[in-house]
Amino acid sequence: MQKIKKIVVFLKNLFKKISFKKRILIAVIAVGFFGFGGYRIFSASKKQKIQYQTAQAEKGTLINSISGSGSITSGNNTSINTKVSGVVNKVYVTNGDKVAKGQKIAEITLDDYAQERQTAAWVNYLDATVAVKDAIKNKVTADIQMWKDREAVLTAQQNLNDKNDGKNNPTTNKVYTDGEKMIVDKTLDESRKAFTVSESKYLNSDADISYAYAKVSSALRNYQENSSTLIAPSSGNISDLMLAPGVILSANSTTSNTSGATIVSAQTIGKISNPNGQLTATISLTEIDIISVKANQKVTLTLDAYPDKTFTGKILAVNTNGSVSSGVTSYPVTILFDPVLIDIYPNMSVNAQIITNFVTDVILVPSTAISTDNNQSTVQRMKDGKIETVTVEVGDSNDSQTVIVSGINEGDEVVTATITSTGESQTQNNTTSPFSGLGRTTGGSSNRDSGNVRFIERPGGF
Repeated sequence: MQKIKKIVVFLKNLFKKISFKKRILIAVIAVGFFGFGGYRIFSASKKQKIQYQTAQAEKGTLINSISGSGSITSGNNTSINTKVSGVVNKVYVTNGDKVAKGQKIAEITLDDYAQERQTAAWVNYLDATVAVKDAIKNKVTADIQMWKDREAVLTAQQNLNDKNDGKNNPTTNKVYTDGEKMIVDKTLDESRKAFTVSESKYLNSDADISYAYAKVSSALRNYQENSSTLIAPSSGNISDLMLAPGVILSANSTTSNTSGATIVSAQTIGKISNPNGQLTATISLTEIDIISVKANQKVTLTLDAYPDKTFTGKILAVNTNGSVSSGVTSYPVTILFDPVLIDIYPNMSVNAQIITNFVTDVILVPSTAISTDNNQSTVQRMKDGKIETVTVEVGDSNDSQTVIVSGINEGDEVVTATITSTGESQTQNNTTSPFSGLGRTTGGSSNRDSGNVRFIERPGGF
């Protein structure tokens, strides 16, 4: 106590000796020191206030999907094409009419060059039909020859057996000479080779017939495109028809750089819409995604041309051969649309979500609520305003949600992130689910929202 009094007296005497300006400076420094200390204490106390972002565990359906983009490869419209040049003479239909496949659309008076092409196309078509008949005849011929060669093999085999058994030559009725023995051996080999050739021709004859029919179809289509009579290539409603009596049609022709020949390409003069036509699209997937895609999987699709509509379909075919471009491998996937009632044209861009897997009636939580340490998964559950750590068993997941097999129930409130009073957000430690990306998914969703979000303030001490 005496020491304190001595210190106070010393400070009073020292203060009296200091000038007025220095007294003011000391007072300012003291106020600043204590003010800054108080601010730090206040700030530290404020930073210790924690908020928890939560969401409810809900029952729903977990969907895993793979996304891809591509284009429409087959629309529900058939183009009316022609290669002719001349003057339109008659038009039998108008836009909006319903036409049947093969129905007359228009008659055109051809110019000389178009008449030559029409005649040449007709001759090619006749030659193609003759080729079909030849292919059918060749199958019959190959069948007969195959049986003849088979009989020759059996005869040669019998002669070889007779020779080996020491019997006489049936032709000379004498013992086989060395030359005759060699002929018998070689004859069997030759007969077998001949039979193999004739058998292959017979087995390939069906493919030859199919190819001949394909050439007929191609020749007929070429003739129709060069014919003075335009016909409907399919059934449906005609639209965008650009023909009227007196209209002059010009052929689209180019010259080949290699042969110098003139090549005439078809021009589109209308289209036929078929409401029952099946649309197809082709998208490309990576080698990581393609292994999860199979025929008949469900697909949802969107088109840039119709941003407010979503279409459905299924996987029609998966091309597992793939192609490589700039060192990147891609695999084409063909998608068959469900029937649509709007116009969709080839080469329109399309985005697809392929549903690779889904599980129903499961407990779902946001994946950010999951913490994993030493292969053990936990969540923080908010119960009666208190936080408790619960061990859980997790199942499948997609990019945003994880299935909870056991540990929490529907309606439980789980912590998805902690937020400080300064607005800084921290998710759970190791919040990525150990099953995240299972099945190589690139997207996914649930048929429910992830839950209501609450902010619960939990002040801490200093």
